[in-house]
Order: sequence, then C-alpha cells, then structure tokens
Amino acid sequence: MNVYFHTFGCKANQYDTAVVRQAFADQGATVVDDAAAADVAVVNSCTVTHESEAKLRRFVRRLARQSERLETVVIGCAAARDAGAIAALPGVRAVVGGAEPVRVLRAAGLSLHRSALSSPPVPLSAMRRGGTVGRARGLLKIQDGCDEHCTFCATTIARGANRSRSIPELVEEARALAEHHAEIVLTGVHIGTYGQDREGGRGKREGGSLGELLEALITAVPSVRFRLSSIEATEVDDTIARLLIEAPRNLAAHLHAPLQSGSNRVLKRMGRHWYTAESYRARLEWLAARLPVLGLGADIIAGFPGETDEDHRATVTLVETLPFTYLHVFPYSERPGAAAARLGAPVPPHMLHQRALELRRLGEAKGRRYRAGRVDQRADGVVSGHGAGKIEVLTQDYVSVYLPTEEWNGSARFEVTVR
Repeated sequence: MNVYFHTFGCKANQYDTAVVRQAFADQGATVVDDAAAADVAVVNSCTVTHESEAKLRRFVRRLARQSERLETVVIGCAAARDAGAIAALPGVRAVVGGAEPVRVLRAAGLSLHRSALSSPPVPLSAMRRGGTVGRARGLLKIQDGCDEHCTFCATTIARGANRSRSIPELVEEARALAEHHAEIVLTGVHIGTYGQDREGGRGKREGGSLGELLEALITAVPSVRFRLSSIEATEVDDTIARLLIEAPRNLAAHLHAPLQSGSNRVLKRMGRHWYTAESYRARLEWLAARLPVLGLGADIIAGFPGETDEDHRATVTLVETLPFTYLHVFPYSERPGAAAARLGAPVPPHMLHQRALELRRLGEAKGRRYRAGRVDQRADGVVSGHGAGKIEVLTQDYVSVYLPTEEWNGSARFEVTVR
C-alpha cells in the first residue's frame, strides 16, 4: 500500500502525523510524496477556525478530483467533531477522531501485525519517522489536551483533558531525536500545564513541572537547542525564566505567548481567567529586560463577540507597548459547540476585518523594526529549510536568515550573521 500524508494545523498535529506515518511504515506501507502515486491519503485536520475546516474540505475534494481510485482517511481535531459533513466528502473512506495509530491503520484497511496492537515505540526514531519541522529541527510532544475552557475554542472539545508524558519517556525520545536534529521543539496543546495531571499526595507533582522537564532534557541532551512552542506568559515560571537567561545555548530565547486580547473585560468573557493584561505585560517586560535578544510572538483574536472600540484600543495599546517581533492575528471565527457565540453581539464583518488588519500591520511594523536592529549581529543558527540555491537558518530569537548554498559548510547548527 502506498500512503500519502498531509497535515493542517499546529505542531502538535505535525507530531501526530509523524507518529501515524511511522506506524504505517512499520506495517510495510510505502510513504509517498505524491498523492497521484498513493492508494490511501491520510489527512490530519484542524478545527481552530472556520477557514481551517474550509481548507480541509477543499483539499479533500481536490484529492478526489486528482484520482478516482484514491481513498482518503481524515483524522485529527476536525474529524473528532465531524457530524457527517467530512464523511460525505468525495473519496473519504473513513473519519477518525484524534490520531491513535491503530485506529488509523484499521480505518485505512491494513491487516495489522501483532506489534501494531501496542502503543507506538518510544523513543520514536527521527530518521524513521521523518515529518520534522526542517532539516535540523525535530518535534517532541510533551502533553496533549487542555483543562481550560476558553469560550472561543473547539480544540479542547476535540482533544480532551490534559495528559502529560513522563519525564523519563521524553528524555529517551529526546536522546533519539538528538542523533538527527540540532533543535528540538517542545510542543503540545497547553504545555505550560505539563505535569499537573500527575499530582501525588498533598498536591505534589509526580510528573514534574515544565521547568523540571526542561532541566532534565538539557542535562540529558546538552548538545541540542530546545525551543518552546506556544506557552502562556504567566506559565513561564522562575525555573523556565532562569534557563532562558542562564542557558541560551540550550533553550532558545523565543516565546510565543498567546494574548488573545489586551482588554481584561474581553479576557474574562473569553474564559481566560489565569492572567490579566497587566500580569501578561509584567511577566514579558521582566523577561525582555534580562535577555539580550528575545523573539516574542502572540496569538490575538480580533472582533470577539461584544468587543467594543475601547476593547480593541486596549489590545492595540498593549501590543504597541510590548517588544513583539511578530503576531498571529485571527478574525474571530465561531466554532460550533463553543460558548462564545452566546456571549455578545457579533462584531460587524467589515469592522472585524478592519481591526484584524490594523493589528497585523502593527505586528509587521514591529517585526521589521526588530529585524533591522539585529542586522550585522551574530546569532546561534539552526538550519530549518533549503531550496532554490539557498538555505534558511533560524536564529535563537526566531529570525530567519537566508544564505546561498555555496556559503554553507553543511553543519546543522552554526553561528550566523543576521542580514
């Protein structure tokens, strides 16, 4: 059987696809890069916005047009919430909520070897599984699910409660990844709550905190650079902060800290009870003052139901104040089953998109200023991609530098001058 894979959505989805891809390879399937050569396509779906689901439907229809014999198995978050719309798309053989490998293998019609009936082997060999972020960057999913109930979010509904992997298991996998990757990105759905589901007596965490996990990983695999994916600003505890400051070669000076809104009124309506605009700002300003460089990104939702001009201005003001280097701005998208639609009048579409555009332009301007300040400075670079006679090198603070291939000595990690 020839199998083609495609992933929509976050790094957690990319990791899940890699696990499923390995499971197919272990069962003797051949992974192909061209859907036209495949018998089965496995498409990992995302449900974070209406547009992400629309892209999924368009993609599945395009696969069906390209090949009448190709069967598609849709997995992931949108699949977990499907009420029949995805299953009815042309060419869809099965819809599997989540990405549990055995269920996906069975849905594709494979006769399973006995080895497939147990959990995927740990560590997952980076060479065998492929599907990494770039040539020298690998993914390590440390937890899944989320215990919060943000009123705009359908991901929690799709992925369930927080489930953390053990530190020894993650250390073992990180060691395997380090054989092939110079950077390992820690990913999950809500990584700042790592270990909170593994509490022992008297509230003691049996599984450790994210900071304790980082310390264990850095001690076990000191040769690689670890990077946090998305983490709440107020969940960057003192241990993580110390590592960012004292171990720059081991933990990348980069935080992607979801903001969503700079208005406390809107944050409360969003169900984001664990921080305020003031506590968010204070934590990031404290860190930025102690780090020579800091890549700082955020997710922001423009036009949440009931958002006023004053609320929007509060978000703009906070963004102007903080040293962001990029923003991911999303116009509010109603998610079936999420509570936000019941919390206020929708913002008119033209106003919603105007607000999103203003925030995007602000983020782009801050990014240009930050990069201009980094030009001619030295940075710790890891190769993240290549093509068209150039390689892309990602610095510790999440700046991309492009070098002609002939200037590259073949190393996965090296000091680079920002251009």
